[in-house]
Amino acid sequence: MFLNLLQASVEGQSQFLSNLTTSEAFFMVIVVGIVGMIVQWRLRSVVAKYSQVPMPTGLTGAEIAEKMLRYNGVNDVQVTHTGGYLTDHYNPATKTVNLSDEVYHGRSITAAAIACHECGHALQHAKGYAPLKMRSALVPLVQFSSTAATWIIIIGLIMTASSGSQTLCWIGVGLMCMSALFSIITLPVEYNASDRALKWLESSGLLFGEELDGAKISLRWAARTYLVAALSAIASILYYVALINGRNRD
Repeated sequence: MFLNLLQASVEGQSQFLSNLTTSEAFFMVIVVGIVGMIVQWRLRSVVAKYSQVPMPTGLTGAEIAEKMLRYNGVNDVQVTHTGGYLTDHYNPATKTVNLSDEVYHGRSITAAAIACHECGHALQHAKGYAPLKMRSALVPLVQFSSTAATWIIIIGLIMTASSGSQTLCWIGVGLMCMSALFSIITLPVEYNASDRALKWLESSGLLFGEELDGAKISLRWAARTYLVAALSAIASILYYVALINGRNRD
């Protein structure tokens, strides 16, 4: 019975993809793109709002990051600063938490939330968090596929018009699927890092009440940017699948 249900599900998905038109798929891409712009606007708005709310302790983002790392027994990770706006990230290769100037020197709720989120990634690395390992393993392939996939599909469509072969097109789609997989795996990595950050901020007593709620809101909107990125990757795949199938029907 399970095999029958699985077969029916696969056949249903196959029929959906074969019937999906290019215009329908393009509409999905546009909708996801608009949602992405709204989420980015809302994130910047939230960050700006809570950047004006000072930390009760008066600590900087860098100082809070150091406290979180040392409290959790991570002593081989350095906290440094990097240029730009919202360019904060953890680099597992160099074991550095890189904080933008506003976060590194900032004494706001936003600075604390972002600094602790990046430290959350450092804790994931230290504890061998499986999704982070998977994402790191995919990085070299994704660096290639994200730039090559579209060009391979375009060349494949040209070849399809002349020879009828769609092999190159589907290779390009396969590479796009790797990028989509990377975006999907990124979701638990980001949500888990935020969860670690918020739990430590609360348990340490650095944030509570409305200030803690502000940190939660900031990280929640930041996480939604990754959700939109995953949806965008899937929508792009559907668009190219519809485009290739449309050429096939022609």
